[in-house]
Amino acid sequence: MPPLPRVAVLLSGRGSNLRALLDHGNALGATVVGAIASRSDARGLRIARERGIPTAINQRADHPTRRDADAAIVSRLQAWQVEWVVLAGWMRILDDVVLKAFPGHVVNIHPSLLPAFPGLHPQRQALAAGAERTGCSVHLVVPGPVDGGPILAQAAVPILPGDDEESLSGRILEREHELYPRTVSRLVRGHHAAEVRQAELLTVP
Repeated sequence: MPPLPRVAVLLSGRGSNLRALLDHGNALGATVVGAIASRSDARGLRIARERGIPTAINQRADHPTRRDADAAIVSRLQAWQVEWVVLAGWMRILDDVVLKAFPGHVVNIHPSLLPAFPGLHPQRQALAAGAERTGCSVHLVVPGPVDGGPILAQAAVPILPGDDEESLSGRILEREHELYPRTVSRLVRGHHAAEVRQAELLTVP
């Protein structure tokens, strides 16, 4: 049996999507070989360490420039022999040095139905816009506008009367935990991005 694709997860916070990927078990079709956090206090580091996954910390302040910081990420990923880079709550814009090192193999999940509400605080944006629904989107990360890469999968979440940013974020996160492992699994198993999109575009009317 050929070895499973090697995946690394980049995170900045609690690591709930990392946990969802790991809980997918053998169905993920990949081995998570490392986790990099942009903050030393990221709770996701504990999840990785409890599962025996190597970790690293890459804080922007520890490097002269953003490019230097991201070059260090590339070095670490290459040392782990990573094939796929999965962003799971990574709160920094990646420099092209990472994207060029792993072309077409960097994937992100964003809590909105892209192209609506890209960037920071998308739940707040959706509420302020009076939207009736929002959701989450899995997309490839490519050079260009933030959250502007090809969309692979989406799941919709209705905005309910009385919703605030916290309640809406919680319901979106539940859908993320369902959608992200399934989409990553199809990618790492060799399905072309267009095939993944056709199979996993779950936005409801």
